[in-house]
Amino acid sequence: MKARIIKIVVTGGNGRFVKVLKNTLKSQNIFYPNKKKLNITSIKSIENYLRKIKPKILIHCAGLSRPMNLHDKQISKSIDLNIIGTCNIVKICEKMKIKLIYFSTGYVYPGIKGSYKEEDSLNPINNYAWSKLGGECAVKLYKNSLILRIIMCEKPFIHKYAFSDIKTNFIFHEKVAKIIPKLLRKKGTINIGGEIQSVYNFAKKYNKNIKKMSGKKYFPPNPSMNISKLKKILKKK
Repeated sequence: MKARIIKIVVTGGNGRFVKVLKNTLKSQNIFYPNKKKLNITSIKSIENYLRKIKPKILIHCAGLSRPMNLHDKQISKSIDLNIIGTCNIVKICEKMKIKLIYFSTGYVYPGIKGSYKEEDSLNPINNYAWSKLGGECAVKLYKNSLILRIIMCEKPFIHKYAFSDIKTNFIFHEKVAKIIPKLLRKKGTINIGGEIQSVYNFAKKYNKNIKKMSGKKYFPPNPSMNISKLKKILKKK
C-alpha cells in the first residue's frame, strides 16, 4: 500500500523566511508560489492555484512586514495584504477544506510584563501587529487552523545597533524552519521563540561589534513570549 502524499503550499515564495524554509524543507510536494502565481489579494488567483495543486496544508507567510513604519505610512497596503489577503486565504481554505497555518507575530501582546502565554490578553504594540491580529481574527473563525506567534530574524543579525533595554525572545529563521514540520498536525495557537533576553544580548553572541541603543522610543519594555507549550510539543517528538 502506497503512503499518502501530502502536498503543502507556502505563500510568499519570494519572502526572506520562505527562502530559508525552501532550503530546509527540500521536497517535491511542497510548493512556494510567488505573487504572480498566487496573489493573496485575488480570490480567483488563490482558488485557481490551489485547485491546480490540491494541497492538504497551506502555510500562509505572504504579507507586508518591514520596515514596520510602512504600516503607518501605507495603511491601505497593510490592510489589503495582511488583513484582506489573509481573509481571502481563509475563505478558500475553508471552501476547499485545506488545513491553514498562519504566521502571526509576538507583537500582538501588550509588551509590558513579558513571558506572555497564548491565552493572555492581546493589545498590539504597533500598526504592523494590529494588521497581523486582523488576520488572526479571520483565521480563528476557521477551526482547521493553527496560528503561530513568532518573533524571528535573519542570521546573522543584520543591524549595527541593538536595543539594550528591550527584552524579547528572538529566534533565527533557520530554527523556525526546522520546527515547522513538527507542528503540521497542531491546531489553535502556539508561541515560537528563543531565550528571553535583551535584543543586545541576543545580537552580541553573533556580532561582537554590535552597539547598544535604547528602544524605548519604538517598543514597550518586554514583548517576550512564554514558549512552554512549544517546548512540550518538541519534547514529545
